[in-house]
Amino acid sequence: MKNLFNNTEVAFALKNNKELKRAHFLFKMISKPTLVKLGSSLANFAIKTHLPVTGLIRSTVFDHFCGGISEEDCLSVVDNMYAKGSVASVLDYSVEGKETEKQFDAALNMTLKTIEYAKQRPDSIPFAVFKPTGFGRFDMFVKKGEKVAFTAEEEKEWERILYRFNMACKFAFDNNVLLLIDAEHSWMQEAADDICLDMMRKYNKEKALIYNTAQMYRWDRLQYLKDLHDIAKAEGFHVGMKVVRGAYMEVERERATEKGYKSPICVDKAATDVNYDAAVTYMLDNIDTMALFAGTHNEKSSYLIIDLLEKHNIAHNDRRLYFGQLYGMSDNISFNLAKEKFNVAKYLPFGPVRDVIPYLIRRAQENTSVAGQTNRELDLIETELKRRKL
Repeated sequence: MKNLFNNTEVAFALKNNKELKRAHFLFKMISKPTLVKLGSSLANFAIKTHLPVTGLIRSTVFDHFCGGISEEDCLSVVDNMYAKGSVASVLDYSVEGKETEKQFDAALNMTLKTIEYAKQRPDSIPFAVFKPTGFGRFDMFVKKGEKVAFTAEEEKEWERILYRFNMACKFAFDNNVLLLIDAEHSWMQEAADDICLDMMRKYNKEKALIYNTAQMYRWDRLQYLKDLHDIAKAEGFHVGMKVVRGAYMEVERERATEKGYKSPICVDKAATDVNYDAAVTYMLDNIDTMALFAGTHNEKSSYLIIDLLEKHNIAHNDRRLYFGQLYGMSDNISFNLAKEKFNVAKYLPFGPVRDVIPYLIRRAQENTSVAGQTNRELDLIETELKRRKL
C-alpha cells in the first residue's frame, strides 16, 4: 500500500480538463493567505450588501467544493462519484448561523429528507448528517452547558431542540440509516455531547447508528472518547464517532485569550496529530463496540488506519469503518482508497449559494492554515496536468 496516494490518474479520473484547471486556479489562490483574507472580507461584504456575486461564486469556488444548491442537484454528483469511483457521499446541508424556529424546523425537514435519500441509496449515500445549531440557537447550547437556568420560554425552546434531535435520530433508526452529528465550538459542545449520549443510549443498542464527532485538536477529546466508551460498555450500547482534527482553531484560541481560560486546543499541529492517531487506534482496538468515521485529509493517519485494519484482520469493506474527506479536497486519498475497496464517503455540501458562503470561507481559511495541505493539492494537480500534457 506504499505510495497509494500518489496515483493522480485514479485521483482525478472524474475531473475533465476544464475542472482540473479550475481546481489548479483555486488552490493557487487559496495558497496565498492575504488573498484568502481579502476574498473572505469581500464575500462577506457582497452578501451583506446584496451585490450580484452569486454567479461568479457559483462558477468557481462553489462548484468545486459543493454538490449543488439543492439536494436534488447533488444526485448526479453522487451517482457519478459512486458509479465511476466507488466513492459514497454524505449530503450535508451547509446552511449556518440561523436563528428562528421556522429555520430550525426547515433544517429538521431537510435532515429527514436526506435520511430518506440515504435509505433509498444505502451504498452511495450511507450516512445522513446535521449540525446541532441547525436545530436550535447557539446560545441555548452554551447556556445549557454552563448550567445557567433557563427562563420558562427557554425551557420550551430547549424541549423543541431535544424534539428535533430525537425526530432525526429515530427516523434514522427506523430506516437503518447511519447518522452523523457534527461538532462545533467547544463552549457549546458539552450540551450537544450530552444529547448525543442520550441518542446513543436509545438507538445504538444493537450497533452504532448515531455518531457524535470528536475534534482531536482539542486536548481533552481522547479522554472524552474513552469515558464515553466506559459508559457504553457499562450500559450496553455501541459508540459511533466521527473523528476529525477540527475546524474552528483560530476562533477557539482567540476566545480563550479574550476570556482568560486555558485554550482547549492542542499546543501545536504535532500534538493534534498524536491525539488524532491515538483516537483512531483506540477505536479500532475496540471495534467490537465502536464504529469509526475517520474524517481525515492526512495521508499518514490514513496509512496508520490501513495498518490497523490489517493488524486486527478487519475487512476493507467492514461497515464499522469509513474514511471521509470533503468534496473538492484530497481526491488522491478518497479515490485511491475506494479503488482498494475501502469504504469512503465524501462530505457533499449543498444549499443556496449565499447561505453556503460562511462554509466556503471556512474551507478556504482551513486550507490556508494547514501547512502543506494546499501545496500537496497543487503538486498532485500539476502532476496530473503534466500526465495529460495540458
